[in-house]
Amino acid sequence: MGYVTAMGQQSDSAANKSPAEARKDRLAAELRANLQRRKQQTRARRKGAMDEASGLPASPEPKSS
Repeated sequence: MGYVTAMGQQSDSAANKSPAEARKDRLAAELRANLQRRKQQTRARRKGAMDEASGLPASPEPKSS
């Protein structure tokens, strides 16, 4: 099963992939998405905003002694 392009046509590269190649591409896409979520979480914690992905509060400010 290939991917459908904006024009409604299947791309040749996606249609001709073996199951192993398709799995590798899917896992790579999931890894990129996870990395983007983690970067977003880190930025939110730096700003002191809530961590929207898991519903946990941002990490507390370090206590100065």
